Amino acid sequence: MVIAREIQRRISSVGNIGQVTGAIEAVSASKVRQAQAKVLATRPYAQKSWQVLTHLASQTAAEAQLHPLLTRQPQVETIGIVLLTSDRGLCGAFNYNMARAAMDFIESRGKPAKLITVGRKGRDLMWRAGYQIVAEFPSLPDSFSVLDITPIARTAIEDFLRGVVDEVYLAYMDFINTLEQRPAVKRLLPIQPEDIETQAMGEYVEGVSTVARAEYLYEPSPHVILDALLSRFTELQVYQAVLESLASEHSARRNAMRNATENADALVDDLTLSYNKARQQSITSEILNISAGSEALVNAARTDRLGSPGT
Repeated sequence: MVIAREIQRRISSVGNIGQVTGAIEAVSASKVRQAQAKVLATRPYAQKSWQVLTHLASQTAAEAQLHPLLTRQPQVETIGIVLLTSDRGLCGAFNYNMARAAMDFIESRGKPAKLITVGRKGRDLMWRAGYQIVAEFPSLPDSFSVLDITPIARTAIEDFLRGVVDEVYLAYMDFINTLEQRPAVKRLLPIQPEDIETQAMGEYVEGVSTVARAEYLYEPSPHVILDALLSRFTELQVYQAVLESLASEHSARRNAMRNATENADALVDDLTLSYNKARQQSITSEILNISAGSEALVNAARTDRLGSPGT
């Protein structure tokens, strides 16, 4: 019975783990629906922002005085990476895949990289890998707004304008659907309206012409408007990427916890079968012992009768 009791303890332990993973899965399923709604709601706004930006940037007055955030450096010496990961685990290979994508991108560029990390997991992975982290932003609030994302974007903008980095890239997990999330590393700065495909969040922009159809009069001027718009637009790209990453994180956690719950249920079934076999074996052994003992008593009684005087 020692083996059966040990199996019972394992069944109880695995069952408790399955209840925990099931509860986490239910919470993640609720959160992923909310995050997905926010992601889908902001994509049309990003497209309209691109339309305004590309039209402003293509104006003659704007082209004559190119904004610093639109200016591509002739030679790239150092790149900046804004890496988006989670603060918590239990989401499968989500954080490792994102960090691995950033490392592969840095190696492919062959340039020194300065990292701005959002989330503890990415910070820890990149720090252990020996990369330079210039700023970190852990523990974003659950219901964050653009104001919570602004310091991240401002840090990237200031490093770019001061020449600390020549290009800034945004590394985030692109939310495809609840079953598929894809690591992406896209350019954040300089903003290149004529090259939307390689720009962060550019995959959600459709039907935006990079050539102005007509000249408009802007007050006070296209350059002044761009000065205010480009910073806001950069913040919007970071905000959209954080939403994409958050929806991907909750989806990955839900899938991981679902798999863990299913594995726990399967393990409980296997352990229950092993427990029943061990218990049956123990019962059979006890029955055999009783039968053997009874047979021994009968034989002993028969021997006594045969060996007693007067028989």
